[in-house]
Formats: sequence, structure tokens, C-alpha cells
Amino acid sequence: MSERPNLVAALTRDRPLSRNLLLLIGLVGTIGTLAIGRHHRHALWLLLVLAPILVLALTDLFQSHHSLRRNYPASARFRWFFEWLRPFARAYFVESDLDGRPYSHDERALVYARAKGEADAHPFGTELDVYSDEYEWLAHSIAPSRNAPRETRVHVGTDQCSRPYQAARLNISAMSFGALGSNAIEALNLGAKIGAFYHDTGEGGLSPYHLKHGGDIVWEIGSGYFGCRDRQGQFDPSHFADRAAHDAVKMTEIKLSQGAKPGHGGLLPAAKVTREIAETRDVPMGEDCLSPAGHSAFSTPIQLVEFAGRMRELSGGKPVGIKLCVGYPHELFAVVKAMIETGILIDFIVIDGAEGGTGAAPTELSDRVGMPLREGLMLARNALVGTNLKGKIRLAASGKVSSGAGIAMNAALGADWCNAARAFMFSLGCVQSMRCHTDTCPTGVATQSPARQRGLVIPEKAERVARFQQSTLSALHDIVVACGLNSPDEFTPDGLRQRISAVEMRSFDEL
Repeated sequence: MSERPNLVAALTRDRPLSRNLLLLIGLVGTIGTLAIGRHHRHALWLLLVLAPILVLALTDLFQSHHSLRRNYPASARFRWFFEWLRPFARAYFVESDLDGRPYSHDERALVYARAKGEADAHPFGTELDVYSDEYEWLAHSIAPSRNAPRETRVHVGTDQCSRPYQAARLNISAMSFGALGSNAIEALNLGAKIGAFYHDTGEGGLSPYHLKHGGDIVWEIGSGYFGCRDRQGQFDPSHFADRAAHDAVKMTEIKLSQGAKPGHGGLLPAAKVTREIAETRDVPMGEDCLSPAGHSAFSTPIQLVEFAGRMRELSGGKPVGIKLCVGYPHELFAVVKAMIETGILIDFIVIDGAEGGTGAAPTELSDRVGMPLREGLMLARNALVGTNLKGKIRLAASGKVSSGAGIAMNAALGADWCNAARAFMFSLGCVQSMRCHTDTCPTGVATQSPARQRGLVIPEKAERVARFQQSTLSALHDIVVACGLNSPDEFTPDGLRQRISAVEMRSFDEL
């Protein structure tokens, strides 16, 4: 009959010295210090170190939650320390300039340089492997353009829209108050005001911080209808009309799905529903705040376009669009078909790629659900071109856009403009510490902690937001000129090339 595990065995069997080293140091050291301290009082200062080690080791020895800590009292805790240290050590000491996910060191450094107004030139040639299967490039012209304007805007609004909007080529993508702190929201909106581009609210509602500085706003309406809901959580037309009438609200956007977690709702625990969040979202304090996976205001493509048309009327004729991560292609086609059948046109469509960011998402959904941006964007473009709607309905792209080249490549696939979220977070000072879901963001961006938000100085960061956007559009202009074009609207799929193998490349109109 085998011997039953017990405390004596744990302390005396199977390399007991190495497993219980800190326990023995704490125990023997504490006893020895107490003995010596009877004659030499100064020795008792050692108890400040030894006593905590002993208490920690005894706690681990008798706790029942972690096997590793029971078998390696106190010393097992180093594992959790190194797990915490691992991403920082990798980022600062291990990664090359091209490593790092979701954004590489070089991608982050480019945003930082442009936000600070520093030189963003790259010395000594590209570090990319131009013969790898992942390499993409834009075809240039031997006759660069001489007349390309430095700034172009996109007219958003069909002939059914009485108050169209002129959108910039790069705007701030959806980030909610709650996911981001009030200082971050204010800095983004003030930056949008300075740079004359728009700021998407995210589905968390239209907060006072979005409106404080007067930057252009796109109000995103998700399945929770935050900011325009009744007591039962249903869409409230009168409440929506009141808020959509604000001068800063230039467009509204119906969120169908999000690239980082498509088809998934959300739950903000009651403990995190602060007074400000409750007022912004029209939800009661002290109760969980639920964002369902699907909308209750519509359930079919025809009902969706009718709902969009109704929202346009309620907002006084302002453009209304939809945002989605493409899943089944036939569902996107059904929305386009519904517009043709009803005659109600949505003013714009934002395609959110599966590579897009979020504060927190289930790993399985983030990694394995949803169509990447390039494929989704091409599908939407082809659907609009095939139905002769591409010139009427505008198409936007969001998902890991951080450079002029990224905007140009998406333009070649059909995007009229791009939205970026994490890139603008970098311009605020985000260091990609991957702590967004913990409320312990070290730079005060993705946190509600007043102490941490103090580090984010609104006027200074707003200037950085505006500089990054302006510098990136300047880089886009350089690409437009190099390609012999007069506007980003002239980019086409045949001008974007991808290497298929070491000896073969194709343009995107061939893929």
C-alpha cells in the first residue's frame, strides 16, 4: 500500500532542501535572529526581512489553491513575477525592430516620432524581406504627379442625405468612454478639433468628454443603444433625436459587429458602472450593464436599412452608416440587396478587420472568428461596384492602420478613408503594455483610475494626436505623388502587388 501524502513527507522527502529552501531560511533565520537579539538589539532589524519570508512560506505551505506553492513554499512565487516581467523583458531586450505583436517596434516608433514632431525618416534602406511571401508594395510611376492637392476630403452622404459630411482620410476609430479614461477621450477629441477630422465615440455612448472641445463626432450606436435607450434597453427615438441634434455630431454609425470579437456582446459589471458611465449610457447604477450580441431594433436586412433611414430622419438628415466585420459574404450581399429593393441607401459602410483591437475579448473570438480587413474590404467593394453603388455609398476601413502606406493600400482595395484606434492610442503615449483589461494602464490611457490618468496631460497629448494625423496624411500625399495620381481615390487593385512566392508576384485584381 502506497504512503499517503502528508506534511512530514513534504518537508523530508524528494529534495526537501531545494523545495523548502526559503521556508528553512525564514524559519532558521528568524529563530537565530531572536536568539542573537537577546544580546545584540541591532540584530533584530533582520526580522524585517526574515519574518515576511517565513510568513509567506508558511502561507504557501498550508494554502490549498496552488499546487506549485504548496510544493515550493515562497520560491514558487518567482514564477508569477517572471510571468509578469516576461512581456516587458521581451519588448525591451529580445524583440527585433520588426518583431512584436500586435504592433512591431518600428510601427510604434513611427507613430511616436510623428506625434512628437520628430524626424520619421528611415536610414540605410528597408529592413523588410522584399522576397518573403508576405511582402506587399504599391506600383509607382516614372512620371510623378505635379498637381496632387495636399489635402483631399471625402463627401459622405447619398442624395437621400440633406446634411452631408466632408470626412478626412484618417480619423479616430471607435473607442468608448469606459474603455478609455476621460482624459484620453478629451485629448483625442481636442486633437480631432485641431486637425479637423472626426472622432468615433465607440458604442459606450456620447459622453460629456466627447463633446467638451467641439471636435467632430461620429456617434456609434451598438446593440445596447447606450445614450438613446429606454428603461427596458430598447431604442428610444426621441432620446436619440435629442442627442443626435448636437452640432458636434456629424454622423451616426450602427455597429453590427466588431473585428476583434464579432458576434459577441459585452457585460460591464455593476462595480464598474460609475455615476458618469451610468449617465452617459442611460443605465442604472448598481446593476450590470449588458450589451447584447445582436440588435433588438431589427432582425432582417430590410429592417436594418429601414432603421438606418429612420435614424437619418431623426438626426435631421445627417449621414448614417453601418460598421461590421464580414462573416458570411451572403449576409453582406443581402444588405446591399435590401438597399436596392427598398430604395433606402445607407450613406457609408465601415469594414472592421479581424486584426482590429479591443480593450478585452475572448481569445477564441479574437484569434479565430471574423474576416481580415483586406478580404472583407475587397468583398464590400466588389459588392458595391457590381450594383453600381460604389460612388454613392462610401466605404471605410479600420483594422491596424498606422501609416500612409496602410491608408494607400486600403484605398487600392476600395476604402475612401481609414479609421485607426490603437495608432491614436500610441500618439497619446500608449506603450503596448497589454494591460487594457486590468484598469492598470501605466500611461493613463485605458483606465478609469484618477491617479493613473493624471499622467495624461490633455493639451499636450491633443497636439500629438493632431500632429500624428497630419504627418500620416502628408506621407499619404507623398505616395499619391510617387504613384502618378492626383488623389487617393485613384488607387486601384492593380496598383497593389503581393509576392506569392520567391519567383512570383500578382496584383490584387488577379487574386
